[in-house]
Amino acid sequence: MRGVQGAADRAVQHARAWLLETEPGSRVHDVQLDPRFQHRGVDLLWELPTGEVRGIEVKGDRQATRRRYFFELISNLEKDTPGCFLYSGADLMLYVFLTQGELHALPLPRVREWFLPRAKEYALKHAFTQTGAIRYTTVGAVVPVRDVAEGVPGVVTVKLKRPVPVTPVTPDAEGQAPSAASDSQAPEAPESQGPRRTGT
Repeated sequence: MRGVQGAADRAVQHARAWLLETEPGSRVHDVQLDPRFQHRGVDLLWELPTGEVRGIEVKGDRQATRRRYFFELISNLEKDTPGCFLYSGADLMLYVFLTQGELHALPLPRVREWFLPRAKEYALKHAFTQTGAIRYTTVGAVVPVRDVAEGVPGVVTVKLKRPVPVTPVTPDAEGQAPSAASDSQAPEAPESQGPRRTGT
């Protein structure tokens, strides 16, 4: 479980850094532990300089050679709960291939609209997560990256820079703590969700 948790934390770290770099002056708020956003499938709030706020879902994938997305359709098979791909209210899904060093920005509503009529064309995969005595089964569709890139406008792929080491925020020489807009550090709170946030 610790490896999965570490992967999720690294994915969020990369997502934060990319968002802040993409929109200088923006701010990123980590809401992974906020119950108001957990049921909406939103991990981060991206506050743009214009005042617009976008919801971000982050997915970390540790598979070394995978060129496929895992779109979560059932988060807990035993409890028959829907997967984040179906219910997330996020504007963007940032899918981070950790081993390959790539971040894919997927306009989630558009990708979902493209996928649903084609869902039967893609194989399903079961993934298992053990938390103490409880074992969850997650079910998702395995969809080639190329299919999504060809079928959905607005998908962005970026090569990641080397990960920024996680360090606590400390005041600078002027005694001021860095602002959120310049902070590209890892998440403010550890990953704690069930399988729907842990990646595959």
